[in-house]
Amino acid sequence: MADETLLVSLPGGVRADVSYKGFEFRTDQPAYAGGTNSAPSPFDLFLASLAACAGYFVVAFCRERQLSTDGLSLAMRTERNPETRMISKISIDISLPPGFPEKYRGAVIKAADQCTVKRHILAPPAFEISAKSGS
Repeated sequence: MADETLLVSLPGGVRADVSYKGFEFRTDQPAYAGGTNSAPSPFDLFLASLAACAGYFVVAFCRERQLSTDGLSLAMRTERNPETRMISKISIDISLPPGFPEKYRGAVIKAADQCTVKRHILAPPAFEISAKSGS
């Protein structure tokens, strides 16, 4: 697979905007962290990517089986360790549509569990950071 590059611009304040695959993602920090809260923080986008990824896998599961997705939704909650302030638990609740076959309840949970973002957390990539002078 080809290398993928995300380009980050720093338009002022503590904003960091990312260009990737033709999309622009604006980020900012909350006021208490020196930002203006004009966009989600990078960490907010990280959490949103986890929830959206689980949602994608649930929808794909339903579509493969021609199951209705009308009324299907997910809610993700986080719990933080008060000492480390790091997230210690992520819970995802899937609200199934009316008439969802009981025989697929466990399988739809397994589908959500296949989220690629989550799998990258469990088997993290190596990080390499460098700095070079501008030219």
